[in-house]
Amino acid sequence: MSAKGEPGKTRQLFGTDGIRGVAGEFPLNESTVFDIGRALGARLSASTGTRRAARVLIGQDTRESSQWIAEALAAGLRSKQVEAHSAGVVTTPGVAYLARTRGFEAGVVISASHNPWHDNGIKVFGADGYKLSDAVEHEIEREIFQHIAEGSTPPARRQALEVNEALHSSYVEWLAAQVSGTDLGGLKALIDCAHGATSQLAGEVMRAVGVEAVLMNTAPDGRNINDGCGALHPEIVAKAIGEASAFEHYDLGISFDGDGDRALFSDARGRVVNGDGVLLLCARVMLAAGKLRNATVVATTMSNMGLEAALRHSGIQMLRAPVGDKYVLEEMVRSGATLGGEQSGHIIYRDGDSTTGDGLLTALRVMQVMATSGKSLAELVGDLKVFPQTIKNVRVREKRPLDQIAAVASAIKRAELELGEEGRVVVRYSGTEPLARVMVEAADEAKMRASADAIAGVIQRELGAQ
Repeated sequence: MSAKGEPGKTRQLFGTDGIRGVAGEFPLNESTVFDIGRALGARLSASTGTRRAARVLIGQDTRESSQWIAEALAAGLRSKQVEAHSAGVVTTPGVAYLARTRGFEAGVVISASHNPWHDNGIKVFGADGYKLSDAVEHEIEREIFQHIAEGSTPPARRQALEVNEALHSSYVEWLAAQVSGTDLGGLKALIDCAHGATSQLAGEVMRAVGVEAVLMNTAPDGRNINDGCGALHPEIVAKAIGEASAFEHYDLGISFDGDGDRALFSDARGRVVNGDGVLLLCARVMLAAGKLRNATVVATTMSNMGLEAALRHSGIQMLRAPVGDKYVLEEMVRSGATLGGEQSGHIIYRDGDSTTGDGLLTALRVMQVMATSGKSLAELVGDLKVFPQTIKNVRVREKRPLDQIAAVASAIKRAELELGEEGRVVVRYSGTEPLARVMVEAADEAKMRASADAIAGVIQRELGAQ
């Protein structure tokens, strides 16, 4: 059972993936965003001292609020004598790459990833391209609240950020270089860009590596990001591929999320392949090449029991981390693993120089395996026997520790006893939304659904939002 929140100290702003909320409301109202910039700027200025001005790279997704949030944050940075540079619309991993290779003290992404358009977020990478630790985020949060208490007024007029297109090109070139030496020219892909950060990048990257790509959902209007498309709905690409004529045949489908840090797939028959399938096929290839350190893969509590069984059959052990790619990375560093990821499509490769999940890189790595093996995506994951799994979300009014609510703890315990060794129960809070997530996995589908309904019902009664 997992009934506790994610690791780390209790905080009021930072969640499992930065600061998120409704754009225009606390903590993403203009004055607070300005204070976030001030707090980050003060910390970075202290780190560089008088040697030179600290430099921060800002990238954003396609939400209508992303531009003004980026400008308000930049104003806060400048108030502490920190230079703010813009890469424009770019993926989250693109900012991580550029921060570590272009001499920036930090990289900031303005995005709420897979959330609806009216939400937004701020996530920060260090100069090394890694997301900040919980401890550092907690320290910055204290500084933010100190600035809020002191009171501040953002500039009456925000200064526009000038986009450096060379940064964009550098990221595309780096991605293409990751599969250099592999001929991907025989592959054809249908790609859903979710009207998000990959809308332009995906086509550029696929052209650079020779993949024939047909793109969809590449016309962002500020409000259509993730709207019925992308990695939240991989079945759209899968359905289109399954219904395609022989003349339109695709080798695979790819679905990115709004900020491009994850990817889900479809095989040529129109069947969805999630992050578990990607971990399996990549783990085997890396093991054969001597690149899967300690013959270990790090997944999360949400990964299917079928993945664990398939990896074990190939002589690979699977470790589970809490949900959140930063926690997957922490476990990878601790265990020395070179491959890890989430069922949702965040995949982290540490056999190269990547520092975070990257949907475009994952797509390239999957196609590289297909091209070098001569196998279809369906063949590569054919022995992954997936246990039936259901996830029920319950909107909650507060996030009290679940194991301290007697009725909820009892409901989870009853389900675990009922399922025995033929099932799993994971109950946790979302790190980015006011939701309790109930995941039940079992060999018996009827028992699975009954257990999930029972637990969700108790949570609704005890914590449900009005």
